[in-house]
Amino acid sequence: MLQTTTIQPKILYYGTPVILLNTLNEEGTVNISPISSSWALGDCIVLGVGLGGKAIENMERLGECVINVPGPSLWENVERLAPYTGKHPVPAFKQEVGFTYEKDKYKISGLTPMESKVVKPSRITECPLQIEARVKNIRIPDHSPFFAIVETEAVCVHAHKEIVIGEHYVDPHKWSPLIYNFRHYFALGEHLGKTFRAER
Repeated sequence: MLQTTTIQPKILYYGTPVILLNTLNEEGTVNISPISSSWALGDCIVLGVGLGGKAIENMERLGECVINVPGPSLWENVERLAPYTGKHPVPAFKQEVGFTYEKDKYKISGLTPMESKVVKPSRITECPLQIEARVKNIRIPDHSPFFAIVETEAVCVHAHKEIVIGEHYVDPHKWSPLIYNFRHYFALGEHLGKTFRAER
């Protein structure tokens, strides 16, 4: 029989795709925030965003964002962003864990902006999936008032041509998201099969 033990992990990142969340600052520059809590169903994408940072402030003000989904090859670009915040002055709780202020997130990450079609924040050229979205609802959980649950609506989806099959399908044999697994970066493993609902 398999044995289990009760644990209290410091963080429950049990394997989710990394998102680079683009939001627009007051003066027109773009803030890029790496996040690792999201899920999608239909055109609804729900994000978990920490409070006290620039991303949530920008989304509350403008109500728009771009959800960029990097592939595994971009993990070092993502990690370059990790110790920086677009919030100035840097909140005390972020200073305590080593964050410093950086206004030009594109420069620090080595990534390239691309104009969006519907929303104001730019997209990230190197990300194989880029989803322009509008914020529909922001809620702060009573039981955990340190982050916001942000509901967004995808209004325009862009994909690198090499991962698209047909006109509207992403080829799962050619596309792999960057996975954040207990604070380590991973790619997907081998293909095991498909569900009965798979159309391709």
